[in-house]
Amino acid sequence: MNTLSPEKVCFILIRMREFEAQEDVVEPDPGSNPIDDGFRGTLEAYADDPTFEEVKTFIDGLNEDEQAELVALAWIGREDYAPEDWDRAVRDAAERHTKATSAYVLGMPMLPSYLEAGLNQFGHSCDEFEV
Repeated sequence: MNTLSPEKVCFILIRMREFEAQEDVVEPDPGSNPIDDGFRGTLEAYADDPTFEEVKTFIDGLNEDEQAELVALAWIGREDYAPEDWDRAVRDAAERHTKATSAYVLGMPMLPSYLEAGLNQFGHSCDEFEV
């Protein structure tokens, strides 16, 4: 990876794991105090989830080269490309770049797993970083 740091990838990966741990909303507006409820709603996936918005904003804030590398890394983790095809994967991602990179990437099922696998292909792990 030339532009995108593994630390930025780990930020996205870890935050998306938090998001994926959520479950469907049982009661949309319970009208009670979270403390009294034992914070049961903490892991419920509400439409305006701050974790999802945080990651979306973070990806939107990456420059185009970093966004292309993020997509390429996910593709390598998904085994659409081999690690030795990095330059081609980045070039293909850059050619397909739109203003909707965050929507594309965040719409990938298993995104954290793909990013982790991609990082591992290049000898990196999120254990190296404090995110």
